[in-house]
Amino acid sequence: MVFDRSMEKRNAQLKSCGLQARRRAGFIGVLPVLLTLSSCQSVFNLSGSDDIGPSRSPQIVSEVQKNDPRAQLGAREHPNILASYGGEYKDEKTERLVARIVGALTQASDNPAQSYRITILNSPAINAFALPGGYLYVTRGLLALANDASEVAAVLSHEMAHVTANHGIQRQQREEAEVIASKVAAELLSSDLAGQEALARGKLRLAAFSRNQELQADVIGVRTLGEAGYDPYAAARFLESMAAYAKFTAGDNNTDNSLDFLSSHPNAPQRVELARRHARAFGQEGQVGDVGRDYYLEGIDGLLYGDRPEEGYVRGRTFLHSGLGIRFDVPPGFDIDNKAEAVLATGPGDTAVRFDGVSASERISLPDYIQSGWVTGLKPETIKSIDLNGLEAATARASADRWDFDVTVIRIDKQIYRFLTAVPKGSANLERVASSIRNSFRKMNASEIASLKPLRVRVVTVRPGDTVASLAGRMRGTDRKLELFRLINALPVGGSVSAGQKVKIISE
Repeated sequence: MVFDRSMEKRNAQLKSCGLQARRRAGFIGVLPVLLTLSSCQSVFNLSGSDDIGPSRSPQIVSEVQKNDPRAQLGAREHPNILASYGGEYKDEKTERLVARIVGALTQASDNPAQSYRITILNSPAINAFALPGGYLYVTRGLLALANDASEVAAVLSHEMAHVTANHGIQRQQREEAEVIASKVAAELLSSDLAGQEALARGKLRLAAFSRNQELQADVIGVRTLGEAGYDPYAAARFLESMAAYAKFTAGDNNTDNSLDFLSSHPNAPQRVELARRHARAFGQEGQVGDVGRDYYLEGIDGLLYGDRPEEGYVRGRTFLHSGLGIRFDVPPGFDIDNKAEAVLATGPGDTAVRFDGVSASERISLPDYIQSGWVTGLKPETIKSIDLNGLEAATARASADRWDFDVTVIRIDKQIYRFLTAVPKGSANLERVASSIRNSFRKMNASEIASLKPLRVRVVTVRPGDTVASLAGRMRGTDRKLELFRLINALPVGGSVSAGQKVKIISE
């Protein structure tokens, strides 16, 4: 989560407020109103190379595209894309990998003169898309899932086909661009951080296409893939990998599937078969095209995986934030969802917890802060100051609609951290859950902060005696190690590994 450090901006909003907690799998009901909540970009002209890579002298496309109205359309939507997907992911090695793939595809495409502005998005979502004018996007999450260059090339050739076929322009003509732009601007300027992200996601209009356009892009993409020298069957293969990953994450609270490729690119079985049928024009599966596995794995070794450091980390039932130097645990049976605007946890008995932080003046006492108007249904007589692991804190109770709440606030310097625990009215779980979570909250010591590292994709070589189970046991950040290991390495159930083979694991 990203913490709000501008309390002044919120003061006007701290009136009646709303906490909406939900469990994506099975948690029914919306909590009542309680709390107000408010590059190094890869830019290349990829043509003119004499091998699979891009030009040795890539050109910045801003000059090439500055008078192109299509590029202006893409440029207008670019900030919304970045807002939705965590900004840019900057890593020279990975950028060069993606540039190499796009370079090969550009030479084989219907329009080799087209320039592309490539952005790797700093998001664990599995997605890639394009905007008019050659704005091309791929998430680091997709790069982590793919196992070779041909699979990424399959996705990017599909998206590049939307550009060369002018699908974005056709869509824009049906949905007046100026109206869209004005609505987006008005809504974004009047919304808080969470609202901005939700609205930006809803405004990816130019990256969504009709079924006919998608099928046309499939045909063009597979043809370009094969003509570029890649394995043309990679398109069907990776569609199946993405579908398997979507199924794996369907009940995972830490994954926002609304941002994934298959949410806007339906993965119907007939579409996979269509991709295979067009691939057969190049030869038999397994006997044609380059997969580019070795240089691909080298290019993504060390790729950031999962949460961004500035959002904090979820490790099992623990939330840790090295930048803020804080941590807390949730009870057994709870799942943690690290959202951009807050950390949400859901557990048995329709229990929900929200955690966030705001900046506040040191002059206001915590009991006075609780009573400052941001809690609906507050019971003033329940407010009390407490010491929490050596930190100044205060608690209170509130009740609204069908829910009872515990409110806990903790001060560290100029930051106030807030826990809101909600249970159905009359539940006996409130004090047990609230006290367990609040008592686990503490400042991290220097050694803990230093030892906390983000998760990354690590490419390792299988040694004699290694098995799928032993390699999966080295995975970090998931309780489903074996399943995830098989998914990111496209290993079927019953599949094995052999000495000398390179595989991906997730570790610090």
